[in-house]
Amino acid sequence: MYEDSFVKKIKFNLFEFLQSRLGFVLTLVSIYWLKTLWAYMIDFNLDTKGFYQNFIAFINPLPIALLLIGAALYIKNTKAFYITASLIYFVLFAWLFANSIYYREFTDYISISTMMASSSVSAGLGEAAIKLFRLTDVIYFLDFFVLIFLAVRKKIKFDAKAFNKRASFAITALSVMLFSANLFLAEIDRPELLSRGFSNTYIVRALGLPAFLGYNANQTYSAHRDRSEATAKDLEPVQTYIDQHYAAPNPELFGLAKGRNVIYLHLESLQQFIIDYKLKVGDQEYEVTPFLNSLYHSKSTFAFPNFFHQVKAGKTSDAETMIENSLFGLNQGSFMVQYGSSNTQQAAPYILSKHGGYTSAVFHGNSASFWNRNNTYKSWGYHYFFDQSYFSPATEENSFQYGLNDKIMFADSIQYLERLQQPFYAKFITVSNHYPYTTSLIGDEIGFPLAETSDETINGYFATANYLDASIKSFFDYLKATGIYENSVIVLYGDHYGISNSRNLDLAPLLGKNSETWTDYDNAMLQRVPYMIVVPGTDKGGIIQTYGGEIDALPTLEHLLGIDSKQYLQVGQDLLSPEHSQVVATRTSGSFITPKYTSYGGKLYYTENGQEITNPDETTQKEVEALEAAANAQLAASDAIQTGDLIRFKKNDLPPLDVSQFSYIQSLEAEIAIEEKLGDKSTSIYSKNGKKSTVDLFNSPSYQVLHGGKTEDSDSSDGTTTTTNKKE
Repeated sequence: MYEDSFVKKIKFNLFEFLQSRLGFVLTLVSIYWLKTLWAYMIDFNLDTKGFYQNFIAFINPLPIALLLIGAALYIKNTKAFYITASLIYFVLFAWLFANSIYYREFTDYISISTMMASSSVSAGLGEAAIKLFRLTDVIYFLDFFVLIFLAVRKKIKFDAKAFNKRASFAITALSVMLFSANLFLAEIDRPELLSRGFSNTYIVRALGLPAFLGYNANQTYSAHRDRSEATAKDLEPVQTYIDQHYAAPNPELFGLAKGRNVIYLHLESLQQFIIDYKLKVGDQEYEVTPFLNSLYHSKSTFAFPNFFHQVKAGKTSDAETMIENSLFGLNQGSFMVQYGSSNTQQAAPYILSKHGGYTSAVFHGNSASFWNRNNTYKSWGYHYFFDQSYFSPATEENSFQYGLNDKIMFADSIQYLERLQQPFYAKFITVSNHYPYTTSLIGDEIGFPLAETSDETINGYFATANYLDASIKSFFDYLKATGIYENSVIVLYGDHYGISNSRNLDLAPLLGKNSETWTDYDNAMLQRVPYMIVVPGTDKGGIIQTYGGEIDALPTLEHLLGIDSKQYLQVGQDLLSPEHSQVVATRTSGSFITPKYTSYGGKLYYTENGQEITNPDETTQKEVEALEAAANAQLAASDAIQTGDLIRFKKNDLPPLDVSQFSYIQSLEAEIAIEEKLGDKSTSIYSKNGKKSTVDLFNSPSYQVLHGGKTEDSDSSDGTTTTTNKKE
């Protein structure tokens, strides 16, 4: 009897609490929390890995929901309180459900720009909107059914007693504290989360949908503010700079690769020092990148050993921005994240589509939303974007946190590459040589020795670089097997450093340097990344000592293709031009690199020998000041273009780009439809091969197979592939 009475008392007290104002608020918060977790599991792909990320995602709906719904507790009037709390809850729910539906079609979250372009959203969903609804969506509405039932049964009672103001403030303070803790945990998982942006998915995964909306609103406001303040007059000094800075093409090389396919190979985190490097372990030396070395020394390759990355917080996204646009990323954050969806842009894919009828595509085995690629690529004019969703399902054996391993990505890409109409502009973004290194290599891919330092990151770097090298060779072999190698120009570039300056003291002995005498000059020289342009059939290539950077890649390519860069707002210079200035600007204020002087880390050095200049004479001082001014002028011109969206005022041969024409859904079907429409006029690899697939021509043997540890027919017990798409 006592136990029954006790249970009844608890039930009564709980029901009584739920009928209170605080109980009502906490009930709404709990329901919203559960609905959000349901959306995370069923509708969204947050790409969480491990307990820590899952825990953050588990708690992140609570702080803001408590803050917003709890704000109603300040209202004294009974009716107004319940209406306000219910309305806030409904808005949060509506935002959640709208994003769930939207995500099913666009694999992204609704941004401010999306809402502002509501017509585009409607067009995107179209008549298929109804089809996006699922039977399981009824779960989102269960609480409303319960509410109607309780209302009919007259079980709902309003609490007329106003909530204490101090208690209301305590709820607000608690929610702020919880959000601060949430943000702290998120920053531990992903440092500079808010300043660098990364992707919409990262923000939602860390802080939740309402926080993402606030974050995106701030970004949108900043972008629109800068854009609205700019006028056509702001273009005049920028245009003057570009005209004066222009480097005319080398007449012997202009148009050398005209009409050829363009293939970009993004060498993740690869640094120039790895070229020709041999890792010594014990008494043996191991060549890290034998295939890249062969390209580097080929007469068909224009190789630049003094090519520097120029990225900042945007890292890989900054490199892509420069490669595609000859414009710098931002001083803070990522251009692709902050402006990629809104700015008028005239990038390489769009330029080549108008000068040569190029079809363009990107292949990347990671999430489409990372660095806002799914939106930025449309603004750049890419016809297709084959992201993670187009490739083999990610497993522990074939991928890691940054996407599919390179051999798998290349192999899976062939079915889409062979359907592109030629000439094409294709970019492949590799990821396996990405920090923390070695984590992507298991099973038969293990074998290249680890370096022997106290830093595990450095130790694994050489193994993943070797894996990258092998994957690149496999792709080159495929190009040759299909017969399209001779009609292509292949550009290989490192996007940024792989080993940070903080680790360079441990790296120094491997480079024949003394850690105790290591200087910022040495750090500066390690900012070199590979840059090679392979033009099959030519013998005019070689190792070119010209100093340059990623900002110079596009004008160089344009001139090789016979397109004059002068008509576009590009701040880089053709590396093959005799007029190239050889001033490499970096995103760190006051830093630059030239063949004569290197300014880095607040210190000045002679580039030739690394000797520090502590007391420059008047002549040297004037030279350095002029070089610094030149670097700053280049950065200033680029920033004016990017933040002011000045390309919209530029009159040239490119009409405004309509991004609504691009959809990255069902791209293979779209490629096949074009083939069928063109019939005998189709120029795809598939069509040229007698309408037979070339997938079997791609072969990527594992490390163990390549080095005699296993045969091609060996079956790995841990699920890793030894040979991918082997020809039967």
